Order: sequence, then structure tokens, then C-alpha cells
Amino acid sequence: MTVNSLQSLFQAIAHARDQHELQHHVMVKIGEYFVTYRRALFFFDQLFPPETKAQRMFQLALSIEYNPVLRYLVEHHAPVHEELLLPAGVWQVICPRSDHGHVMAGPIVNNGRLVGAIGFTRIREAPAFNTQHLADLSALCLHLSTWLAKRSVGFNPLNISRLTPREIQIAELVAQGLTNAEIGTALWIQENSVKQALKRMFRKLEVSSRAEMVAQLLSSAKLLPPNLKSSTDNYSETPVPSGKMSIASPKE
Repeated sequence: MTVNSLQSLFQAIAHARDQHELQHHVMVKIGEYFVTYRRALFFFDQLFPPETKAQRMFQLALSIEYNPVLRYLVEHHAPVHEELLLPAGVWQVICPRSDHGHVMAGPIVNNGRLVGAIGFTRIREAPAFNTQHLADLSALCLHLSTWLAKRSVGFNPLNISRLTPREIQIAELVAQGLTNAEIGTALWIQENSVKQALKRMFRKLEVSSRAEMVAQLLSSAKLLPPNLKSSTDNYSETPVPSGKMSIASPKE
């Protein structure tokens, strides 16, 4: 790791056009910087439990009673790795996954609240994360939180209340300029599901285009620091970029 490579990550964060690029391009570089096996940038109000046998593991991972790393993150809003809190080997008992042999996480904050986290794992045989990694992650979390505060929008609460949580996620991604295909990739749903959701949203809001929908949701709304959303890709490993905003109908 070098100072120059860390500085290049700061620049990559600052120049990310939208959350999709941040998630699928910048995160790849950050994962390479820390030499990790898996990486993730996620936001707590975006996480949906999987409808599989992994649901129990998902619930435990997000339990501050069970997960000491998450508990530290919630209480301190500071980067942490497992050996900062636990004797060597204890984490492997808490989380037996071989690809989560070592973990490190840092906070994403907005308006004084912990809204998400950036996380990394290494396999058991790899070296544990160290103090220098925490210092570098602290700097990256500062830049990520700053990026978050400068982007995205605050929707009119009266208008947004008509939409479901999933529809709000889609609306936010539309406002950021993502196409239906890109929204589907970001939310792990099919492009056709995005089209159908937009049709329902248009009916609820009594609009006929994406641009009109965004305009109505923004009407009379005070611009707030953003709620950045990410893919529900839990420690994903492959990327795709995003594009400019389209004002086409759901058929785009």
C-alpha cells in the first residue's frame, strides 16, 4: 500500500458520478488496495433478508447482540477489525465462514447517523487486518461520507409516502440517472420488474414519464443530504457502470 494509491482512491470517490459507479468501480479498487477476498458497500435501509436458508445467518450478521464488530461500529462510528475486539481465533467461532476469516468494517454517516458501512473480508489463511488498515479505512470513510452528503436528493415526504420502500429505491436511482437495466442490476431484480414497478409508480403519482415523476417527488422538498443506496450484493465481486438520466417512459 502506498500514499499515492490511497490518494488515488480519494480522487476516485470524489469523481464517482453516481452510486452505481461508486459501488461497482471504486469499491473494486478499494478491495484491491486492502487485498481482500470480498468487499461491500451497503446501507441499512436497503438490506432485504434473503428468502433462503441464509436468512438466519443474515439476521445474526445484523444483530448487535451477536456480532461484536457491528456493535462496535454502531456504538463508536469508527472503523474496526475483529482482532481489535477479540482474541485471535474467537471471531472464527462467531462466524465460521472460511471466506470471512478476517473482517474489517468502517462507518458511512449522514446527519449524525450511521446509515451504512463499508466492509471487507479475508480468508482464514490470510493475514489479519491491522492498525494501518484501520487508519486508511477511516480516511476512506470520511471521503465516502462527504461524497454522500453532496449527492442525491430529498423527496417530498407527502409524495414519497405513496410509494413502497422498494419503489422509493427505484425512484432514487431514476433521479440519479440510471436506466431500467442499471436499476435492475443495482437492486438485483429483472429489468422487466423495474418497468412494471415504474408503471405502478406512475399510476400512484398520476404522472406519465420518469422526468415528471422525479419532478413531482422533488416538488417543495428541501434538498437534504442523500440516502445513498447500493446493490444488495453482499460482498459482490463484479461491476458495471451507470449512465446519464433518461426521461423516457418505463419502456426504456
